[in-house]
Amino acid sequence: MAHWLYKSEPFKWSWDQQVAAAEKGTHWDGVRNHLAKQQLLAMKLGDRGFFYHSNEGKEIVGIVEVIKEAYPDPSDASGKFVMVDIKAVEALKNPVSLAAVKAEPRLAEMALMKFSRLSVQPVTDAEWDIVLEMAGGTR
Repeated sequence: MAHWLYKSEPFKWSWDQQVAAAEKGTHWDGVRNHLAKQQLLAMKLGDRGFFYHSNEGKEIVGIVEVIKEAYPDPSDASGKFVMVDIKAVEALKNPVSLAAVKAEPRLAEMALMKFSRLSVQPVTDAEWDIVLEMAGGTR
């Protein structure tokens, strides 16, 4: 299983809205970056990812799961981009702030540090474990 990080501005789509979507989940659309598109195409059913509030909050708040692999994004008139469907799995016990990630030397190479504007990012198994450790696990 691969791990990912999904960035969303809470005023556009928040963790609470993701949780409210329940088992049916929601599509992760609107990605218009070719590298992020490649990440979406690499996702498989059951892959898990961190849900990150960007701009406001700047923290990892929960875990989501891919429930539908990449398919065409109907909001893209060019037909070049795709989306996946994800559902909320659980909230982190303690959100992990961007400041905390930056302060953790073991996360210096994390995509969140190197590609801050990329909306969908890979997370290594080691990074996944470190962030969960920092969060005190899940609820």
